[in-house]
Amino acid sequence: MNHLEKELLSIKEKVHEMWSLVEFQMLAGKEALLSGDKELTKKIIKSGKKVNNFDIKIDRMCESIFALYNPVAIDLRWLMAILKINANIERIGDSSEGIAQLIREAGHPVDPVLLENTRVLEMYEAAETMLAEVQRAFHEENTELAREIIKKDKLLNKIHAQTDKVIITYIQANPEKIAQSLKVSGIIRKLERIGDQITNIAEEIIFYVDAKVVKHKQKAKKKKKKNGGQTPPPENN
Repeated sequence: MNHLEKELLSIKEKVHEMWSLVEFQMLAGKEALLSGDKELTKKIIKSGKKVNNFDIKIDRMCESIFALYNPVAIDLRWLMAILKINANIERIGDSSEGIAQLIREAGHPVDPVLLENTRVLEMYEAAETMLAEVQRAFHEENTELAREIIKKDKLLNKIHAQTDKVIITYIQANPEKIAQSLKVSGIIRKLERIGDQITNIAEEIIFYVDAKVVKHKQKAKKKKKKNGGQTPPPENN
């Protein structure tokens, strides 16, 4: 193993450490939502500083490799992907912190009917599964799994899209629960955002493994549908 390979492996190990911390924030968030454990929410929020430190450290390690080794081809694609993956992991941590704060403000117990009607726990479980699978896809460089993860984000988007209607109906029946309802709505928005961030990571895995940018293909498909199945004209820069 040469010096560059050792440096790249070191970065990968740091990314996994950061990922484990963010995974704790996610899992602890659902537990805190169900238990109302304020000490647990404090731990989630406090962990944010460690996540931010990992973010800075990984960025600097990547910058050092650019400066010292002038990487090309697959190594260059990998580093470009790592910078974006790192940023998205940090944002998942931020979203998890935000959820912990909302849980503290919501008060306990959160009405089980509200949790059931909004499907927030189902959304949490889907996001947790996506996060675990995208870690595996990264470790195994598994683009097939990465593509399946992207498809799973549709469930989070669907639940999020129904939130306003569900919350309004619930508040009409339970006007004394307005504040708690709004906090749960905020949690759902952040979970939807976490789904987007996990999807971004999956796309970067595909980029560095297959040298394909899924985002642009998806946009082209959407434009083609809007144009009645015709390939859209090229955009002017």
